[in-house]
Amino acid sequence: MRPSGRDLSEMRPVSIEVGVTKHAEGSCMIKMGDTHVLCTATIEDRVPPFIKGSGLGWVTAEYGMLPRSTTSRMRREAAAGKQGGRTVEIQRLIGRSLRAGVDRVALGERQITVDCDVIQADGGTRCASITGGWVALRLAVNKLMKTGAVISDPLVSPVGAVSCGIYAGQPVLDLDYPEDSEAGVDGNFVMLGDGRLIEVQMSAEGATFTRPQMDELMALAEKGVAELAEMQKAVTVA
Repeated sequence: MRPSGRDLSEMRPVSIEVGVTKHAEGSCMIKMGDTHVLCTATIEDRVPPFIKGSGLGWVTAEYGMLPRSTTSRMRREAAAGKQGGRTVEIQRLIGRSLRAGVDRVALGERQITVDCDVIQADGGTRCASITGGWVALRLAVNKLMKTGAVISDPLVSPVGAVSCGIYAGQPVLDLDYPEDSEAGVDGNFVMLGDGRLIEVQMSAEGATFTRPQMDELMALAEKGVAELAEMQKAVTVA
């Protein structure tokens, strides 16, 4: 039995509210259970120096957790004077995941920055950030297309992510914190909406795993991302 009482293949309740901030070109609040992340997308008519003049667009991301997003207060990274290694790793993951679903030629020479701010954390913050980040990106691109700044849709597919793991000897979908902290195997699966893989981060957290177990987790992840993709498309219809 899972601590939440969910079935092994059952996601936490998911909701995505769009247009939650006034100024960003795209924004949403994604809630996956008790993990809540604010995602905003900002369009700029510039690109990093290393692709300037190439005609290619760029999508990047930043990630952060508010001090009381967890059970005890964390010090702001700005106060420490630098980002932690975990933060850097996660925001790079978000950026390259979102870029995998973008036709950078069609986007044109402009940059979209997706900011993911964790309001409340209960496991799976990077997966929620990727899923919500794509929604914010989609909304921003919708505006570019509406104004005619972009002619051909540069977003080839929704990008979603979900965690899966082995908890109490059973493969489970969408780990919350009580499961994540006790899981023998923990994995994050990033995919396009059509099931093509972008990235898999999977490791033993106290127990090794077999190829058949990995296949079971992959099947769970495909189910979860397919459900998320349907939600993403439903809230971003232009």
